[in-house]
Amino acid sequence: MVLNYVWIAFFIVGFIVGIFKAFVFGQTGLLAEMLNALFDAAKNGFEISLGLAGVMSLWLGIMKVGEKAGVIAVFSRLVAPLFRTLFKGIPKDGPAYGSVMMNLSANMLGLDNAATPLGLKAMSDLQELNPVKDTATDAQIMFLVLNTAGITLIPTSVIAMRQTIALEQHIPNFNAADIFLPTLIATFIAFLSGIIIVAIYQRINLFRLPVLIFVSGFAGLIVLLHYFLSQMPADKMNQTIGAIGSGVILSIIILFITAGAIKRQNVFDNFIEGAKEGFNVSLRIIPYLVAMLIAISVFRASGCMDYIINAIATIIGMCGLNTDFVPALPVALMKPLSGSGARGLMVDVMRHYGVASFQGKIAAIIQGSTETTFYVLAVYFGSVQIKNTRHALICGLIADLIGLVAAIITGYIFFR
Repeated sequence: MVLNYVWIAFFIVGFIVGIFKAFVFGQTGLLAEMLNALFDAAKNGFEISLGLAGVMSLWLGIMKVGEKAGVIAVFSRLVAPLFRTLFKGIPKDGPAYGSVMMNLSANMLGLDNAATPLGLKAMSDLQELNPVKDTATDAQIMFLVLNTAGITLIPTSVIAMRQTIALEQHIPNFNAADIFLPTLIATFIAFLSGIIIVAIYQRINLFRLPVLIFVSGFAGLIVLLHYFLSQMPADKMNQTIGAIGSGVILSIIILFITAGAIKRQNVFDNFIEGAKEGFNVSLRIIPYLVAMLIAISVFRASGCMDYIINAIATIIGMCGLNTDFVPALPVALMKPLSGSGARGLMVDVMRHYGVASFQGKIAAIIQGSTETTFYVLAVYFGSVQIKNTRHALICGLIADLIGLVAAIITGYIFFR
């Protein structure tokens, strides 16, 4: 229901602002721009959904191989103590634990193409346990919030974009991975915030050994990674980070295939079985993705986003705070709505201010440490026909806000 009101508000507010600017300020071409943006968004939503078909077929096929080989069950047992605390109503030996863990792992490595199909698989597994099919369960809400506020161990795509722009701007010896640790810290804070917020709603006791071990263990991992990578030259650090992400994913694929071969299964047929599911899911999400993107496009094309940014800058300035980070805020405001839109705004900030500038670094940290909450909500819940999302949206947005504040603060700590 909340998503319904948000969707309507994007259209109504954008339309009212567009009409006012067209007939009061004489910007008569704005309405045509808004209409074009509407049609472009519908086309993009359709193309994105179809474009996901190949990747989703790949990953759901691999997941089916791992499931048949029993590897997913092993993963499930490893994370079961933590997940039994966080996720209500999931059977101890069910496949959902493994699917959820694989999705969160892909998010940690910054591999968006891998995370989406794995997330859809996890949501499907959770939906099989749902007694009221059109209403989100506590476990589905926890999963979605952890997805939108997930830890990013390696912001792979952001690092790659920064390196590309640095080459365009002829910056020698540029360290595109210098945002690695700030991003990791910001996402860890957002991840913990998401857990705490949902736990409050669902009355989950977090002061239990599995949760405490996870939090302390991950905090220790951050310290070790910082020490290990800080000893390397900039170019070697970039190569090492990329190798870690790619190596982990390839190792998982080979592990699944090898396990199936050892058990003398028909691995190829298992893959085809899962790949068929991936194609069907990509078709199901088309209307949900198109619906969200067209609403966002009207709101953005009307100029409402610019008004919000200017208002924030004014308020921050009146409080006597430093406003150097404000040019990066459009990335933060767009990211919950559209990942591709936020990516475009991040590139725009880097090209305008410079990829090595403070504003460029803040934009990169925000891009790597926040998630497309409305996109995830629409696509993940839409794929299993969930209509009543309960407290999922509000929890996800609160975690996003905390992640944004953490990204800005860590940016000042590391780069100011």
